[in-house]
Amino acid sequence: MQIAPNDSLTRFRESIKQGIPDTLPAPYVYDSNVNHAPKRKKILSEAEEELALRNALRYFEPKHHATLLPEFKKELQDYGRIYMYRFMPAYEIKARNIEDYPYKSKQAAAIMLMIQNNLDHAVAQHPHELITYGGNGGVFSNWAQYLLTMKYLSEMTDEQTLAMYSGHPMGLFPSHKGAPRCVVTNGMMIPNYSQPDDWEKFNALGVTQYGQMTAGSYMYIGPQGIVHGTTITVLNAFRKIKKEPTGNIFVTSGLGGMSGAQPKAGNIAGCITICAEMNPKAVHTRHSQGWVDVVIKNTEQLITRVKEAQSNNEIVSIAYEGNIVNVWEALYEANIDISIGSDQTSLHNPWAGGYYPVDLSFEESNEMMSDHPEEFKKEVQRSLRRHVDAINKHTDKGTYFFDYGNAFLLESSRADADITGEDKEFRYPSYVQDIMGPMCFDYGFGPFRWVCASNDPEDLKKTDQIATDVLEQLSQDAPECIQQQMQDNIKWIKGAQENKLVVGSQARILYADAQGRIEIARAFNKAIADGYIGPVVLGRDHHDVSGTDSPYRETSNIYDGSRFTADMAIQNVIGDSFRGATWVSIHNGGGVGWGEVINGGFGMFIDGTIEAETRLESMLFWDVNNGIARRNWARNDNAVFAIKRAMELNPQLQVTLPHSVSDDLLNKV
Repeated sequence: MQIAPNDSLTRFRESIKQGIPDTLPAPYVYDSNVNHAPKRKKILSEAEEELALRNALRYFEPKHHATLLPEFKKELQDYGRIYMYRFMPAYEIKARNIEDYPYKSKQAAAIMLMIQNNLDHAVAQHPHELITYGGNGGVFSNWAQYLLTMKYLSEMTDEQTLAMYSGHPMGLFPSHKGAPRCVVTNGMMIPNYSQPDDWEKFNALGVTQYGQMTAGSYMYIGPQGIVHGTTITVLNAFRKIKKEPTGNIFVTSGLGGMSGAQPKAGNIAGCITICAEMNPKAVHTRHSQGWVDVVIKNTEQLITRVKEAQSNNEIVSIAYEGNIVNVWEALYEANIDISIGSDQTSLHNPWAGGYYPVDLSFEESNEMMSDHPEEFKKEVQRSLRRHVDAINKHTDKGTYFFDYGNAFLLESSRADADITGEDKEFRYPSYVQDIMGPMCFDYGFGPFRWVCASNDPEDLKKTDQIATDVLEQLSQDAPECIQQQMQDNIKWIKGAQENKLVVGSQARILYADAQGRIEIARAFNKAIADGYIGPVVLGRDHHDVSGTDSPYRETSNIYDGSRFTADMAIQNVIGDSFRGATWVSIHNGGGVGWGEVINGGFGMFIDGTIEAETRLESMLFWDVNNGIARRNWARNDNAVFAIKRAMELNPQLQVTLPHSVSDDLLNKV
């Protein structure tokens, strides 16, 4: 039952239902206080620019074309894209109570809630350009797409499905109650037209977009979405080198989007974290939100503060406003040991703001990347060579460095940095190869998340307690080999409230296997039926057991040669779609870049009904075990154990098991 509207709520609902307005809104006034996307390089010919304008104007009645044409042409010239700024809504975009949205299908209202959360100014990296994180991970390409999508969702019934083509709402199509309410595709290029300049060109034409992982699938929940996985990674990195976090140093970079989770994770793990960031606005945002404790702008002050923290055994996170290369070099010169190190700049997007080269200011870099892109590329690659040289000096002294799935190793190798290994592809491992793959993904543990659709903090507290109770009960009978994962998650969820992780929607994330996800979701559904909490949206990061095929990240610990295939991700999203997901998504591109990964995601709305329980049991079981089965077939020992256990828990599951070949036998051939 929708709540009685006040005047403000009525206007909001009418704006949603209106879609693209018949009367043009006032022209856009550029807001310099907002963190804007960098200008994209000029990629279109004159004929293609004309085509981009035709593509943009097709959203509007011909009577508006004379007014909008010069405006859109200027946007294309000034920013390299047509964002249609004029049509950005006047109302505040944020996650609201689900009953605030105008709807005929409550599932559609849940999708509206999640879309708005992705574009909340507190959540999105470049909100005016509809980019959620990663520098170019977009929810939509332009504001007309947003307006039209929200209108369609407000009109949708439970017997229709919205088809989303790379941000464009193709339309509502007849389906049935058990079908997904929305099917999302992003960046799905023909392989022979999937090179960097192709992506730039077709994105500028307005016909495709890079949806990142959870941006274009409406499941981003702010940096909390990765802080738990980052905490697990940092904790296990210290366990790997047999050091306690207290008094020891974790060095990394990147405070925008997901990478803003790093200092918070360092604090939870209990170490000294130094995280460099070139963008002053990103530094200010994370500091004001409490995700980082201290901001320092020169290396001399940094050295002094680090020594002070070490002598006092402090747990502290430091944002260095400047270039990460200077940090690595300064700490080496000061003879300060780094225990663990990584990097989480957006190197999947190295030439358009994902990585800023050393010795250039933030402003100089932004100007060079748009006006002199080839020179900028050379500067980035020069900086990467110097970056790697500094890291190598520290690792020679004992630092444990790992690639954090941002294409650091890949782009460094392309820059001819000293990153090649003697008996392996790269000198350093991916964090999935060393930590998350064997310890979590192979066992089926991955980033399960939920959003309280009431947007009520009290509901979030209640769901935290429900999840804690479920995990504690399951841990009593859990096999010894997954007890560490269980205990890490119980500790995490118990400390979730005090760590103040919420940015945007009332959401939570924890790492759980199929059994844990199903039991937590089932408990939520019962609590909803009992009136204890409001409805809940279930989801996960695509960075998970089976949603993503990414040879340098999620599937980097697959050694049977299949890590460059994408059957798992495609099977995953197809299987989710007919097992009960509310919406599904499949993307070309993700955390390591467009063309480097295929990843799929889902969202599921649960409302306390028997139908919701049936859907969650069927879909969540498949969503995890699809990936375990593939990892098992790759002969990953932990996955073989996990899939055998899954077959014992559900006799309807029958999976092909691998046979191992004797090394001695192969050596004799």
